[in-house]
Amino acid sequence: MALTFASTFYVGAGMVLGRPPTSLAELQTGWVFSAPLMAILLAHEFGHFFAGRYHRVDVSPPYFIPVPFFLLGTMGAVIQIRERIRSRNALLDIGAAGPLAGMAVAVPVIIYGLATSPIEPLPEGPYILEGRSLLYLGLLGWLKGPIPAGYDIMLTPTALAGWAGLLVTMINLLPFGQLDGGHVAYALLGHRQDRISRYVLRLLPLLAVIVSAAYGIPSYLEGLRGERLTYDASAGMHWLVWAFVLWALTRATGPNHPPTEDTEVSPRRRIVGWFTLSLFVLLFMPAWIRMQ
Repeated sequence: MALTFASTFYVGAGMVLGRPPTSLAELQTGWVFSAPLMAILLAHEFGHFFAGRYHRVDVSPPYFIPVPFFLLGTMGAVIQIRERIRSRNALLDIGAAGPLAGMAVAVPVIIYGLATSPIEPLPEGPYILEGRSLLYLGLLGWLKGPIPAGYDIMLTPTALAGWAGLLVTMINLLPFGQLDGGHVAYALLGHRQDRISRYVLRLLPLLAVIVSAAYGIPSYLEGLRGERLTYDASAGMHWLVWAFVLWALTRATGPNHPPTEDTEVSPRRRIVGWFTLSLFVLLFMPAWIRMQ
């Protein structure tokens, strides 16, 4: 965890300074990105951890993955479930607790971040454009109103941390395998979820093509060529990469979700489960991040 704090401080300081930090004093400026991002990740992972402990399931503390040369300074965190989760109620609690706890922190962070981010003229050269979900666009419209043509919001490091929290939650809520969404969906649907997981894995490459075409074809018809067209025509490739990662995961863990005992999910948990899965629609970003 300490290494991940250090790597997110390093990346955050680079955002503040516009260059890599060269001293401890400069490194400390990265807290405006590191602190909110780590708070979101900690809430997410400890949501799983404490739900597991509540149900007396042997779960590990979270393991964070530092990547100082990556955009966010980390590849997130994971916990290890060291034994089979026997009841569907426990599976739903453990699966849903992470994204719900993470969202409880991410939403205030993104609201504050957007509110304090300036609206500025678009840069003349290429710039990075963050993915925009229904929830993100709703908050942006509420906080900033209509944005004039030729202008856009320039995210502060804190806003970027909140956005990253939304992205991580969206990715984890895919109803696939042993992702959070897969756990919740299996608790609700039982063995039928294994078939849904296979459909999801087959659809992700198609989604990558559809998103890339949705951005690339209009750009081509508008006369864009070269790098600008390449940027737009590859807008959905994150989904293709994620499909490969999930395919590799199934090779390591098997294609099906570990079974639970044939128990019923309580009515209140069923409501929580469907609400948790519905968050994917609000958080869905067709293109995660792209050059513009």
